[in-house]
Amino acid sequence: MKLSYFADTDSLYIDLSEEPSVESREISEGVVLDYNAAGRLVGIDIDEASKRVQMDKLVLSQLPSTVETAAA
Repeated sequence: MKLSYFADTDSLYIDLSEEPSVESREISEGVVLDYNAAGRLVGIDIDEASKRVQMDKLVLSQLPSTVETAAA
């Protein structure tokens, strides 16, 4: 899973899988879900993220993997 914030568009993309999306559905204004060819959710796109998501704090709890950070 990968979270990417784009300040120029104030959008947050949550990549749930490395699989490509083939279909997108807007589930509410400014929130789009991306699906792969098998219909599985692979990503979430959130417009106006700074107004919709508390981005000043990220808490990761009991993840069964390693955590990496990448500089912008």
